[in-house]
Amino acid sequence: MTPTLVPHHPARDWAEIQERMLVPLYEAVYDRLGVGAGSRVLGLGCGSGLALLMAAARGARVAGADRDHARVELARERLPEGVAVTEAPPEAGPYDVITAFHATDALLPELVALTRTAQRGAAVVLAGWGPPERCATEPVLRVATRLADRRPASGTDLEGLVAAAGLRPAGSGRVACPFGYASEGSAVRGLLSTGAFDQAVLATDLSQVAKEVEEALAPHVRADGTVWMPNVFRYVVARVP
Repeated sequence: MTPTLVPHHPARDWAEIQERMLVPLYEAVYDRLGVGAGSRVLGLGCGSGLALLMAAARGARVAGADRDHARVELARERLPEGVAVTEAPPEAGPYDVITAFHATDALLPELVALTRTAQRGAAVVLAGWGPPERCATEPVLRVATRLADRRPASGTDLEGLVAAAGLRPAGSGRVACPFGYASEGSAVRGLLSTGAFDQAVLATDLSQVAKEVEEALAPHVRADGTVWMPNVFRYVVARVP
């Protein structure tokens, strides 16, 4: 197999290729919580702002935060003028919905800080990968842990985060989020933009990681050259006590 040359623009690849894969998750959460006119939504780890844009289209007032400067800049470009998107989480303020669609254990300090100041009853939604056996992308993600010489991640303990942040559990759900790409090259670029492979790139190099990701994608390449991987994501809903 001739490896695909991968232009490496992670933030833009995230915005143009990968972020849309989670639209079913965003829609399911917003439907469940009734996000619409009058809602005030804060997105933690908001990426380049697609989830916020969808909430704003429903009539919600939105704000976001992300640690990636390049993604924040893209979010500011695509969101309506006046929407606050920062690299540090704002004060909890009057938000009644706080989302973390890419929840990790590193999010705990931000959750704790927000919980102390958020209004009582505000909904907090944490989301992540579903069961490995329901995620066709899981074997591809194992490339990252192998090349970085790390143990495979078992997934974020969403319920554990809820408990550690002092939140009150209020439900959960699962959503099908298939990853579909126009080509292998697009799939490699999209997956590398997630950040899951950053440590592998540091441990080896970009071309090696891209080559091995492309090889792992082979079972999911269809006759027309497109790539299709069914996945399930899960989310938990909690309330500020």
